[in-house]
Amino acid sequence: MKYFEKLLIANRGEIAIRVMRACRELGIETVAIYSTADKNALHVKYADEAFHVGDAHPSKSYLNMERIIDIAKKSGAEAVHPGYGFLAENYRFAKLCLDENVIFIGPRWKTIKAMGSKIGSKQMMRDAGVPVLPGTEGGINNIDDAKKVALQIGYPVIVKASAGGGGIGMQIVHDEKALEDAITAGMRIAKSAFGDATVFIEKYLVKPRHIEFQVLADEHGNAVHLYDRECSIQRRHQKLIEEAPSPIMSPELRERMSSSALKVAEASDYTNAGSVEFLYSRGEYYFMEMNTRLQVEHTITEIITGIDLVKQQIAIAAGEQLPFEQANLSIRGHAIECRINAEDPLNNFAADPGKIIRYRSPGGPGIRVDSGIHMGYTIPPNYDSMIAKLCAWDSTRAEAIMRMRRAISEYIILGIRTTLPLHYAIMNNQQFVKGNTHTHFLQEEHILNTLERYTRDEETRMQTLAGSFEQGKKVAAITAAVNMYIQQNKE
Repeated sequence: MKYFEKLLIANRGEIAIRVMRACRELGIETVAIYSTADKNALHVKYADEAFHVGDAHPSKSYLNMERIIDIAKKSGAEAVHPGYGFLAENYRFAKLCLDENVIFIGPRWKTIKAMGSKIGSKQMMRDAGVPVLPGTEGGINNIDDAKKVALQIGYPVIVKASAGGGGIGMQIVHDEKALEDAITAGMRIAKSAFGDATVFIEKYLVKPRHIEFQVLADEHGNAVHLYDRECSIQRRHQKLIEEAPSPIMSPELRERMSSSALKVAEASDYTNAGSVEFLYSRGEYYFMEMNTRLQVEHTITEIITGIDLVKQQIAIAAGEQLPFEQANLSIRGHAIECRINAEDPLNNFAADPGKIIRYRSPGGPGIRVDSGIHMGYTIPPNYDSMIAKLCAWDSTRAEAIMRMRRAISEYIILGIRTTLPLHYAIMNNQQFVKGNTHTHFLQEEHILNTLERYTRDEETRMQTLAGSFEQGKKVAAITAAVNMYIQQNKE
């Protein structure tokens, strides 16, 4: 079914291509936007139309709301899909779309605004009966009051930015002596990063698991969850590996957590796709936040449920009802996603943009690769370092891990440093294999201390596999010479 004639994707890279693929299958024409740095990017070539949006810096291009709306209207696009990152959770952009009569593919702007405040959303969840971590019920206005709360809930505590995300501004505090400095630093970082200096305190869980539930809700009052994802393997509070379902999930725990996730959706008057994030520790779980957008890791939910989340987003935005009920949904097998970042894990995950001189993605049964890169592509330094998502599916978790190992061993990316060796090391770690993960897994398991060997092995393997490219070049050159010789003799 064609829900729209034309749709603009207000994003770049692999997520832009992901949305365009859904549109192509639905018969919807696509409009790409691109910055000066992305002039030759794959998403620009893949779209039906492409418009220059501005200079390389995000504020001049992918965050330029007025310019994006102007392109949407000039191109005749009826709707805008924001992907994730950039403007995806910017309530002002969602409101601007509404004001300009362009459909925003996501929740209502008031919902985005409400759930964008960690303090406000936590209070909303308290009122709805959803478990939340103990802490301050509002922003910190007085250091002495903050010290009293911290003493009451017990150290360690964590200082967070109310408007924050991605771990920016988080400060873990182990004693009262360090609390004041952490609050001051947190407020400064929050003001700089988000334009809002409000911070709050909550109880810090030492080794929690990060578990989230995917939800879908339409404009007709119907809502479902599409089960759970484990996102505990992280670096600097940002996810590296996700899997679905969570390896610790029991039927009873899933029933409790999914019920809470749907309460979150109902309390926030949610529509479209979203993810409810929880921290889990010692048999208890606590609401952390709601991501009011499509998640990076939506891929593994699609794999285990067979539901195309992007198509559902588009259908919901067009006013359609969900075509299924909760009883129609089930889990099939196990899926794992590895985020492939252009980073050097041996250098504190420093970004490593540059030209890809050799590239070949893995394939075979149960493998999915979402990317916007190719051989010869130069990764610009201006944007997020994630360049691809590698997913593996099989009937059990153990088999999915083995399949992921195989897929990583086939992946060739030369010319830049990536997180591929780190992923291979994790897939071979016995605690990961047993499912014993938590948000400090990388530090606790000392994975980075053994990474040099894996990095050397990966580079050697890639160079060996890439030898076939050189052979291919020689064959192509000889073939071209022979063809030229034959053509000359004919003449």
